Amino acid sequence: MRVLALSILTIFAVLTAAPADAQTYGGNGPICLERYQWGGSRSIYCDYSSMAQCQATASGLSAMCVTNPYYSNAREPREPSYRRARRGY
Repeated sequence: MRVLALSILTIFAVLTAAPADAQTYGGNGPICLERYQWGGSRSIYCDYSSMAQCQATASGLSAMCVTNPYYSNAREPREPSYRRARRGY
């Protein structure tokens, strides 16, 4: 009897679980286009380099432009001067 109850509970839990969202923001651009689609779903494209470029694409669509919170414009640090090879003259 316990096995039957646990199996019913397990099946119910698996079938009613909602799918998890994957990483929302992707791409390498600092500006993202968040597009709303019919049925309540949305998709995000982070391929824009400026807000004006994104707004031109979003014009006429049910979309808006947002900044990419995960964009990193960091450059690799320069090597310290004491580690650089010295030039001999």
